[in-house]
Amino acid sequence: MYDVDTIRAHFPSLNPTNGIAPAYFDGPGGTQTPGVVGDAIRSTITGPLSNQGTVTESERRAEDTVNAARAAMADFTGVAPNGVVFGRSATSLHYIIARALAATWSPGDEVVVSRLDHDANVRPWVQAAQSAGATVRWVDFDPDSGDLTLDHVTAVLSNRTRLLAITGASNLIGTRPDLPAITAAAHEVGAHVHVDAVHLAAHEHIDLAAIGADTLSCSPYKFLGPHLGVLVGRVNTLATIHPEKLLPSPESVPERFEFGTLPYELLAGVTAAVDFLAGLDSAAAGTRRERLAASYAALHAHEEALRTHIEAGLADLPGITLRSRAAHRTPTLLTTFAGRSATDAYRFLAGRGVNAPASNFYAIETSRTLGLGDAGGLRIGLAPYNTRAEADRLLAGLAEFLAA
Repeated sequence: MYDVDTIRAHFPSLNPTNGIAPAYFDGPGGTQTPGVVGDAIRSTITGPLSNQGTVTESERRAEDTVNAARAAMADFTGVAPNGVVFGRSATSLHYIIARALAATWSPGDEVVVSRLDHDANVRPWVQAAQSAGATVRWVDFDPDSGDLTLDHVTAVLSNRTRLLAITGASNLIGTRPDLPAITAAAHEVGAHVHVDAVHLAAHEHIDLAAIGADTLSCSPYKFLGPHLGVLVGRVNTLATIHPEKLLPSPESVPERFEFGTLPYELLAGVTAAVDFLAGLDSAAAGTRRERLAASYAALHAHEEALRTHIEAGLADLPGITLRSRAAHRTPTLLTTFAGRSATDAYRFLAGRGVNAPASNFYAIETSRTLGLGDAGGLRIGLAPYNTRAEADRLLAGLAEFLAA
């Protein structure tokens, strides 16, 4: 059972002591955070806490916190706990693994990236390829439909492809490529496949084996958690990748990828966020991973109903172009306005307590392919706490803006 009012009660920012909370449609840039996540962060950082170890209580608390967070993200993504790497952000983790993989590339090798991706899953690979003398090849997408198909990918794969970096879902227009088919095609030519699931993980249950990727990244702050990044992979795959590191730092996986002391308090917040997500469906039972699957199914139904309602409302408004039209997509809608600035719409809505920002949101190649230059558009993104009443506030605000 999915009860959005019960879910919202756990978010301090949605229940201000004075006034009415904004309607937050900016979840793709970072969601609001439930109180249990903040509580976990505070209790960890203010309790006995030292570097990881097994002798003192403060060392054991740090050790236990790391192990609990690895177990939580393992359940979240379907990998083994020692296949979970924590870092400052998905971007920083991409740079780490890109540099390490590039050490095995040489001139004549090919690296494939897509124009549908956030630049965090483009530029680290492009720059690593350039440093190794490898060739960069681009996967295009259909700007009219927003679709990126298997044919788009296979058109640029070859027996020289060493890496394919592909999004699980576009953070700008929501498009979801057919990952299992795409990863299988890349593996047929012997490529390493990295999937950026930062946007996908906020809306769909993640299963690394089903996706078929070698490595995958996500960011807990996109799904109710704190600000850091996570990279996961098959343990035997991670064991073949050797990043540059300090001499005394561990050589074991996953620690070899984690530079410096981990943010233990944020890892406690990650565990709390995963546990909260596993309870979105109050009737879910079984293991945490099973409860996550049930809760994500309930979340999908909730968000799809809201997306359909918003799209119907947008269709009734004059001068709006909906850029999110792929056959399979997340509840993320990019809109532009005939003769009007998306930034002006963003500011107008913000003045009426509706948060829906305008930008290219670092999906610079996507924005340019759509013919929007670097400006992008107004992005409406749904999160677990959004309601039908908030959707109506958004539509009413846009109608008022267009009439002004």
